[in-house]
Amino acid sequence: MLYTDQTLLDGVLEPYKENCRYLKTARVERGVVEDAALAAHCTFEIPESCYIADTGHFNSVEFNICYNQMAYYLIAKSVEASLVEPFVSWHMEDYWERQLPNILIADFRSKFRSPMRSSSFSGTLQFVKVTQRSGDRPLVLIDTVCRYADAAGGRAEGAVKLVITNPPPRP
Repeated sequence: MLYTDQTLLDGVLEPYKENCRYLKTARVERGVVEDAALAAHCTFEIPESCYIADTGHFNSVEFNICYNQMAYYLIAKSVEASLVEPFVSWHMEDYWERQLPNILIADFRSKFRSPMRSSSFSGTLQFVKVTQRSGDRPLVLIDTVCRYADAAGGRAEGAVKLVITNPPPRP
């Protein structure tokens, strides 16, 4: 189990505006949650929405922002600690070059099971399947599932397919 690497987390969140850095901690573990290849267990705080007056609940925009922050951190940690293929052969420079322009959401599904407070909650992101496609347009495809919960029983979940375009050439 790998606990929050604050230096890495700060780097991952650097592109975000200060008031939109919601991810506070991330504990990463391999293949122990259901059948996931890799999982991150995270905590979040949203003291104030970065785009709208307080709605009193966790909403779809915040779901997506928190998802992105978990995904960026889990990919970066996968590269840094060589946790799962194909990231074993990547260097951190490869990740930093691709974080914003090449990590894309191809399919996004979310469900809100019960209202959640956004001020303090937890989230889990699981890499269910990671594959690299070769050829003239190489891609890394990552099938993920995520869940959020608060202390009062609020719950939300989702399934997201990530695509990383222009991965570094395989050695």
